[in-house]
Amino acid sequence: MTQIIQSLSEASHNYDALFVDLWGCMHNGINAFPDAVSAMQKYRAQGGIVVLVTNSPKPRAGVAAQLGQFGVPNDAYDTIATSGDSARSAMFRGTVGQKVFFMGEWQRDAGFFEPLSLLEDPVNISRVPLDEAEGIVCCGPFDTMADPDVNRADFLYAKQKGLKLLCANPDLVVDRGEVREWCAGALARLYTEMGGESLYFGKPYPPIYDLARRRLAALGKDIPDSRILAIGDGILTDIAGATGEDIDSLFITGGLAASETKTSDQPDAVALSDYLEKEKSSPTFSIGHLR
Repeated sequence: MTQIIQSLSEASHNYDALFVDLWGCMHNGINAFPDAVSAMQKYRAQGGIVVLVTNSPKPRAGVAAQLGQFGVPNDAYDTIATSGDSARSAMFRGTVGQKVFFMGEWQRDAGFFEPLSLLEDPVNISRVPLDEAEGIVCCGPFDTMADPDVNRADFLYAKQKGLKLLCANPDLVVDRGEVREWCAGALARLYTEMGGESLYFGKPYPPIYDLARRRLAALGKDIPDSRILAIGDGILTDIAGATGEDIDSLFITGGLAASETKTSDQPDAVALSDYLEKEKSSPTFSIGHLR
């Protein structure tokens, strides 16, 4: 049974590092959440390490720049691990071929294709039309408001060609302010349901946690999983991923599941219990909003 807490400080003294989700926890896609920022600053001031672990398809530098635009200051975190970085590494190793069909918004996602100097002999990637592609790179829908089913015809063709789909963001949906948008994970799920093969690199899958641990190690910190707390509002991504990695978790109920958990300031205990039972999930802690 999850423990409902009033503030992060009730639990954080038991952990040396936090793996913190961004969207729905630190910001809403438009503005930072001041209480969440303050909580991270206080935790770091007490010696804790904050690793932002996000399913954004952007490289780390792109996420850092975006955080500045939203009002999340640099002193609220130590380092960033992104699904985009993990997926980019796989793409430049040739996981889905050299000629790829790109899905997303190019103006937003162009950074995904920037050269990756960390790899020896990276594959030369070129974007091509679907009928010339050896694989698909999906950073998101072409239209974030359109039902994923609009891609069914292209996916049927891709499946028949045996193309693999590299999903750079396993999130199904995200709330930008008050507007819910589709993410790359919804397209990958559809492709899988149609019989295609989707490859995932963000939460809840192991590659992004491996990356987050490497980012911790790069800071000179050797912290065991038992001293890490994962924080997020996605029961199928943040909490499921933490459970799979045997990492304790703090569920932010006022994000994606605000309606189901009847969260305004704090979740309704009965609604939260019903929701967690339905999702077969057991986060270590729960709180309405990160603070």
